[in-house]
Amino acid sequence: MPPFRVLVVCTGNLYRSPLAECLLRHQLLEHREVIHVSSAGTRAVAGVPAAAAVTSFLAGRGLRPCGVGSRRLTEGLVENADLVLGAAREHREAAVRLSPVRALSRAFTFREFVRLARFEDAADALDPAARFAALVQGAAARRGAVSTRMGDVDVKDPLGEPPPQVQQYLVQIEEAVERIAALVRPGRHPSSSASGRAGPGTSP
Repeated sequence: MPPFRVLVVCTGNLYRSPLAECLLRHQLLEHREVIHVSSAGTRAVAGVPAAAAVTSFLAGRGLRPCGVGSRRLTEGLVENADLVLGAAREHREAAVRLSPVRALSRAFTFREFVRLARFEDAADALDPAARFAALVQGAAARRGAVSTRMGDVDVKDPLGEPPPQVQQYLVQIEEAVERIAALVRPGRHPSSSASGRAGPGTSP
């Protein structure tokens, strides 16, 4: 089975998407041969390193930024992705505009995907790539039938925000990544359904 490719998208590819990329890579490190994670930004300037707040956040977890700097979202990147995870709805929609046929059923926001995917979608799959593919299919089929409290599925842009607010947004991403990784790992059932944890502002 070919590798499953996850593309994480934000605006500048400086805060939200590079953080999610590195955290998801780390969470699924044992499956790096079959799950490939990358990131891009809808308005990114090529080659800019991740924001200092992201570097510090990762360092606090013993990690370093991934990749060689920011890059711009392109049609080719979307076409090559099996799952597009946008920081916000605008990023999901940008991917769909670039490749409507490919991305329509494969593009979600981080928090939207967490709320739509279910452990049982992949219950019969052991291979992590197959599990991820099954989760995407389940989430796509459930979209529209399950309320995702649309006002609460975006992670806002940390750029220009005070440090406590930046930290809150980064933690939201970390929580969503942890939930996604728990769904992908074979035999590890999340403690609760992936439809959300607590109320607005605290759940992924």
